[in-house]
Amino acid sequence: MSPVEVDPGRLDDPEALAAADRGDMLRAAASAAAQVREARLHTAEAGIERIAQGGRPRALVVVGTSGSGLAGEVLAAVCGQGCPVPITTVRGHRLPGWVGAPDVVIAVSGSGDTEETLTAAVEAVRRGCRLLCVGPGESPLAEIAVQARVPFVPVRPVGPERTMLWGLTVPLLLAARELGLADVTPETLERAAVVLEDMSHQCRPSSEAFVNPGKQVALEIAGSIPVIWGTSPLTGTAARRFASRLAADAGYPAVHGELPAAWHDQAAMFDGPFAAGSGAGADEDFFRDRVEDPEPTRLSLVLVHDVEEHPQVTRRREIAAEFARDRAVPVVELTAPGTHPLERLAGLIAHIDYVSVYLALALGIDPSADRALEERIT
Repeated sequence: MSPVEVDPGRLDDPEALAAADRGDMLRAAASAAAQVREARLHTAEAGIERIAQGGRPRALVVVGTSGSGLAGEVLAAVCGQGCPVPITTVRGHRLPGWVGAPDVVIAVSGSGDTEETLTAAVEAVRRGCRLLCVGPGESPLAEIAVQARVPFVPVRPVGPERTMLWGLTVPLLLAARELGLADVTPETLERAAVVLEDMSHQCRPSSEAFVNPGKQVALEIAGSIPVIWGTSPLTGTAARRFASRLAADAGYPAVHGELPAAWHDQAAMFDGPFAAGSGAGADEDFFRDRVEDPEPTRLSLVLVHDVEEHPQVTRRREIAAEFARDRAVPVVELTAPGTHPLERLAGLIAHIDYVSVYLALALGIDPSADRALEERIT
């Protein structure tokens, strides 16, 4: 296996950063707080209260792919396990068979023309569901909303769909509040925006790697395959976001999961062929010439923990960290400070997004390029 070529110096070279960041992904990451505030205003202007006519729904179904689908997961994480109705995210063309008139469907698309989302939105109208649409203005999704006479919240694109998370998510949070499912006040949204601003300040391009949390973690995991474990449903959502952004921004593989299930499903990897201590068995040829041997790719463990994790999960996290370190696997720990779930998730996702962009730039990769999407199925 060939080593990953990382240039740490590039991260502290403003000219090199600007040259590599051709799609202004760092600027898009810094727009997160503005997205929260702008989306709050647009949602109020859209008459979001109409979605609550008819009372509390049987279920809330979010339809969206990629970053739009993650908006549904963020909604579910913020509403928490005590939410009185189920929140389901659908990433395909078809709504579940049980979805019908008693349910609310929210169709979310950062492009406004995602085929799966448009198909499911039309199906929601046909089934008589209450429908809310979120996406760019003057898009096919906006046309469906007009034709169905349902609320539509316009979202201004700031880059690829994955950079629009907060613009797409805030309307969902406010809709859930109208439905009595989420404790998200204007004050809560403003505190989340402040958290996002603070992380953007810490991770600004001019901040050197030794004090920049985004650059620090990017360099810590560079050259390894990160195994990213959340310790609660909230941080499990952050772990999924991390793996998704690494793949999209840097073409970089990662494994994600949520404790305690991830321990049972994935811990064996740390005794497998990618573990740091593997490969030194009895059949090792100690006389071979190692001068030309590339450094093999190894695992790292990223633990994303939450102040509200279960005590037994806390113990499992501590065991996992010790287990990994005993095998010379590097361990990175990310925390989610804050009292409200939205604040904690906002801080984590902001940090994660910067890590992913900086890792791509350290590798000399344009993080805005949708490499795998260049050859589209027609």
